[in-house]
Amino acid sequence: MRFIATADTDIGISKDTNQDSVLIKHAIVDGEEVLLAVICDGMGGLSKGELASATVIRAFAKWFDEELPYELEEVDMQVIGAKWSLLLKELNAQILEYSKEKGIEGVGTTFSGIMFIGNQYVIGHVGDTRVYHIGASLIQLTTDQTFVAREISRGTMTREQAKTDKRRNLLLQCIGASKVVEPQIICGNTEKGAYMLCSDGFRHEITEAEIYESLNPINLMNKDAMHNNAKYLIEQVKSREEKDNISVLLIKAE
Repeated sequence: MRFIATADTDIGISKDTNQDSVLIKHAIVDGEEVLLAVICDGMGGLSKGELASATVIRAFAKWFDEELPYELEEVDMQVIGAKWSLLLKELNAQILEYSKEKGIEGVGTTFSGIMFIGNQYVIGHVGDTRVYHIGASLIQLTTDQTFVAREISRGTMTREQAKTDKRRNLLLQCIGASKVVEPQIICGNTEKGAYMLCSDGFRHEITEAEIYESLNPINLMNKDAMHNNAKYLIEQVKSREEKDNISVLLIKAE
């Protein structure tokens, strides 16, 4: 499997800082491609949300460089997923301790990451950033850990009601602001097409049909096309007065 990856992020129309952080790491090991893509959406006063998201990004970049080589000796995606879960729990404790020392509250970050090794992938997820597969249709692979997503699953709220509910951004857990985090870990076989990671700011003001029309793998011929189509959607989101930071990562798998 071959991979092409791009990342686009925008501060948006109203915030003073971009608290989203993104990461792409790409390597070839013994003739096989390995790719890691991560998106984190930070939250907290001043630049503290940016600090939380960047802290998690740095930790996963370091893990890729220093720990992944040992995992490649005998690849087991379930084992890697378990180690990611442990790392996210450690980062949660570190950011919680930092906040306690500084006397600040509500500092944290979401996390959605996917790593491809050959024909397999592993996903780690906390919060409401998302991972999708785009093939014959747009399929959300992660589950939002939000109040409204929980209520929809319980049948007490419709998807239409959730779009306008004041609590739509209320997270059930995030890295650095929850006493305990239980990351969602997903292992699967890589399919041809595209994979997309995005912050919630990217998806609130555009429809899934609009996303699919622009990011259908047929329209992602090369890196330039991937960047251009992502930027087109970002500008659409801004024109509809989305107030949040906006980020999207694309991975073409072929």
